Amino acid sequence: MPGRLVIADASPLHYLVLIGCSDILPTLFETVFIPTVVRDELVHPETPEIVRTWTENLPSWLEVRVAPVIDDPSLHPLDDGEKAAIALALELKADLIDDRAGVAVARAKGFAATGTLGLLDLGARRQLLRLDEAFARLKTTNFRYPPEIMEALLARANERRKR
Repeated sequence: MPGRLVIADASPLHYLVLIGCSDILPTLFETVFIPTVVRDELVHPETPEIVRTWTENLPSWLEVRVAPVIDDPSLHPLDDGEKAAIALALELKADLIDDRAGVAVARAKGFAATGTLGLLDLGARRQLLRLDEAFARLKTTNFRYPPEIMEALLARANERRKR
């Protein structure tokens, strides 16, 4: 995915902002886009204030786009943000950053897709952050994750550091 165009859904941005790691995105990707519906989710009154404030003052490396409306039965089970992100990815021929069902649908459509844990691992491999520290901050949020994936990524990061 590095050097590519990516479309982000709300969840990875939400958690990267919460743990202070959103600044890895412009280093990892050429351009990051979000659909307008995702921006709206990020400024929702129930979203943490730090995320709302960040979204109201978006960094220059992130661009908001209106997603096309597509009638694709495989998208019906997804929420509006995931549908818009995949529709925009189809339009721009970009990859996807999401943490939920959108990843499975995007991969089935041939897109590269990763989530918050994968982004943090990629950032650690590029020496942009320490994975153990980022994961420790992530654990203080309400982020849901498979512990075995986090443990495997941490073990690989520890092996890389030993070399």
